[in-house]
Amino acid sequence: MYSFEPSEEQKMLVESISRFAQNDLRPKAHDADEENNLPPKLIEKGWELGYVQASIPEEFGGFGERSAVTGILAVEELAWGDLAGALAILTPNLFATPILLAGSESQKQTDLPPVVEAEWQPYTAALIEPTFDFDPNDLKTSAYQEGGEYILNGKKTYVPYANDAEAMIVYANLDGQTQGFIVPKDTAGLEVGQRQKLLGIHALPVYPVTLTDVRLPVDNRLGGPDGHDIAPILDASRLALASMAVGVSRAALEYSSDYAKDREVFGVKVAQKQAIAFMIAEMATEIEAIRLLTWEAAWMVDTGKPQASVQAYLALTGAMDMAMMVTDRAVQILGGHGYIREHPVELWMRNARGFAMLNGLAIV
Repeated sequence: MYSFEPSEEQKMLVESISRFAQNDLRPKAHDADEENNLPPKLIEKGWELGYVQASIPEEFGGFGERSAVTGILAVEELAWGDLAGALAILTPNLFATPILLAGSESQKQTDLPPVVEAEWQPYTAALIEPTFDFDPNDLKTSAYQEGGEYILNGKKTYVPYANDAEAMIVYANLDGQTQGFIVPKDTAGLEVGQRQKLLGIHALPVYPVTLTDVRLPVDNRLGGPDGHDIAPILDASRLALASMAVGVSRAALEYSSDYAKDREVFGVKVAQKQAIAFMIAEMATEIEAIRLLTWEAAWMVDTGKPQASVQAYLALTGAMDMAMMVTDRAVQILGGHGYIREHPVELWMRNARGFAMLNGLAIV
């Protein structure tokens, strides 16, 4: 069985990220949401914490080894600070980790160092599609081979930093299988639309992308001519989103609990009301249940257990419902104040609603 005791390296990383989340991300979250913008210095400071770099081996420009368990511990803390900020800081990971997991040796040597050795840069990925029946294992975006090239056609949505991206991985349906393709900046046929407005994560710039007869060399297929298995990439995304949901929910629980302990109504602390106390207990229970499920799924991924993909899927499915329940309860506990934008619970509830549709926007 896996251990619940983090290693010294994991403790150090989590502590440094926690300080950043508390001292930098959280204080700027409200203004970033109102202004639809994250300060570049804030993103760079988060990047300099080195989580992504620590997950890439030295031979490819990093200084560590990938661990799904370490990843979920880190991103939970980032999301506790601010979900939009966490997603922004980790956007280059959408490009780097799939190459690490599924890329050819040549792709790892060529494409990873520019991402991890430099300052934060907008490398990204495009998975989600604007269809009601979006399924990452049955994409509408198509790819087919013609001579020495692959030709891609389709539409993507919610692509972070697509307008400035140095390169992106676009996922498409090739002969019934989901495959990634490395698409450099300014590739002919790649069109980025206007920035999209969402219910939550206002500070994260996301865009629709259209591919019209985009031609790529066969070497740009992730994994090379033989391609790759999409499952490890989807597992990494589901784990990241599940742990982020835990972080957002934990923030909502802590804030609403503190409010209930301090706020008096008719001479009695709100937290002493039985209905409120039961709410808080249920919120805490659900958060811990999903956290443990996510930890187990990450451990199964790290150790190569055959049911890892199932566990990662269950973790995200449970996290979606848990995050909505917890953040909605947090708004209720604050009463009328929960509906006021000066309190962060309404922001957390809007952000939590997105976990059901943001598969592919985070990877650990």
